[in-house]
Amino acid sequence: MSGNKRAIRPPWMAKRTLRQAENFTRCNRRCVLKISAILLLALATALCVLAADHSREQVVKIVTQIKRADYEGDRSALKRLYGDLTFFVENKDLAAWVRYWRGFALWRRAINGFNDHVDTAELEEDLKQAIVEFDEAGRKDPTFADAKIGALSCVGLLAYAVYQQDAKSPRLAELMAQAKQRRKDAEDAAPENPRLVWVMGPMIWNTPPERGGGPAKAIEMYGKALETIRQNKTVTNDPLEPTWGEPELLMNLAWSNLNQTTPNVTAAEQNARSALELVPYWHYVKDILMPQIQEAMKANRQPTK
Repeated sequence: MSGNKRAIRPPWMAKRTLRQAENFTRCNRRCVLKISAILLLALATALCVLAADHSREQVVKIVTQIKRADYEGDRSALKRLYGDLTFFVENKDLAAWVRYWRGFALWRRAINGFNDHVDTAELEEDLKQAIVEFDEAGRKDPTFADAKIGALSCVGLLAYAVYQQDAKSPRLAELMAQAKQRRKDAEDAAPENPRLVWVMGPMIWNTPPERGGGPAKAIEMYGKALETIRQNKTVTNDPLEPTWGEPELLMNLAWSNLNQTTPNVTAAEQNARSALELVPYWHYVKDILMPQIQEAMKANRQPTK
């Protein structure tokens, strides 16, 4: 036989070769499908992580703007930024923070409104909705002490707003009962929180000395809280975590030193300037409180001979 002729394979060998080819093809197909599934899962996971990071980045940006708008006394911006956070209220990883800062925006909008003599009905509306937001933040995270603190302040401010309109309003008793319970809840959650002291200060100020309050007691509490917050400063912190308090406590010390029975105008000015060193654009301290302090300094100045 010629060497150029091909060997003829038996039929059984051809069938086995075909089965092997089919098995190889099926194996390859399964491998390709598995690899594709793994790659798709990895891609989906990566996209979820990127989306979560982007959402967090957006929330941080809005929260940063809320903090600045508060100090600037920009009530319109606070209302708008409150609305801007609506998109993120259902984000399970951010919901508690989002609810807190929505409440914060309306809370500070109301406080700035008191300073600017805004209509009481508008202030009450902001405070009521702020309480809803703070309470929702607390439901999302029951350990969220700062949400309890914000709600406590809002109830106290609501009582103040009602008192301004009608000192005999039956709503006052209800609001005072709420404030008492919320104060207990906040103190149980974080008794050493310096932001709780900032909120409690005006209440202590208006409590008679024989009942453990008064201006001297409030000033003492502000001073201790200021030491606490300075001792616990950290270089890095979560931008969504409430860390405000130092400039606010300095502001309260300035106001308290100015308005106590025997004013300490020098201390008031020092406290106000220290607050402005931390927040140079603070509308209330710069445009309202500091001029009051300067007027008091002029009134106390002895005429030269």
